[in-house]
Amino acid sequence: MSDGYDVVAVLGGDGTLNEAVNGVAGSDVALAPLPGGSTNVFARTIGLPEDPVEAAAMLLETLAAGHIKRVGIGQVNGRYFLFHAGVGYDADVVQQVERKAGLKRYANHALFAYAAVDTWLRHYDRSRPRFTVYHADGEAVTGQFAICLNTNPYTYLGSRPFNVMPNATLDAPLSMVTLRSLRAIRLLRTAASALGYGPAVTAHRHIHSCTDVTSAVVASDAPFPYQLDGDYLGETTRLEFHHAPNALALAFPMD
Repeated sequence: MSDGYDVVAVLGGDGTLNEAVNGVAGSDVALAPLPGGSTNVFARTIGLPEDPVEAAAMLLETLAAGHIKRVGIGQVNGRYFLFHAGVGYDADVVQQVERKAGLKRYANHALFAYAAVDTWLRHYDRSRPRFTVYHADGEAVTGQFAICLNTNPYTYLGSRPFNVMPNATLDAPLSMVTLRSLRAIRLLRTAASALGYGPAVTAHRHIHSCTDVTSAVVASDAPFPYQLDGDYLGETTRLEFHHAPNALALAFPMD
């Protein structure tokens, strides 16, 4: 994809951006994202308006000014991700949403809410830890749901950001959040915190969090699901996470 080009402009959702990033990362070709999906987490995170015409005008000004910034991104098992990778419960929710892809554009947030409840009730084994997160310092954390974040927020519910790790930015290494339990009351309290009600997500006792993550391994004897940037990628027994500093040239919107 990268040969002979200075900029690749991508109109699409987060999954489409992920495909493009895996074509240009590590090169001098700049990525210029244009929001065209249902949620557009990454585009909104870097300050682009949701309207693609307004976003295009902003990016044209950005490119004319040569405002290209090299940023760090995440990598897992050799594949890059822009803003987050989800392991366990979250990935199964994404899988259920993708099975109803025809509704996603028109009932996106309602569909995700329905899928989250339906997955919790019927599709995900909550009876035991599903994997162990091994950190570089030797700490091992068992969990049912983990998110490796390159930016914050984790997602948006309408116009409201779902803040998990506010310190996760493109200028820092990765952050890892692991939920040891998916008991209903704990999950609801965590969601409330992410929406700004109550203590920070990381203050909950059933949650382990870690910043400045340059590498980590998630492993289990039994397969577990995972997703990257909102796209379900199947099941595996081992994920190797790495931070790739300055790997992406990004047309970063000017203030």
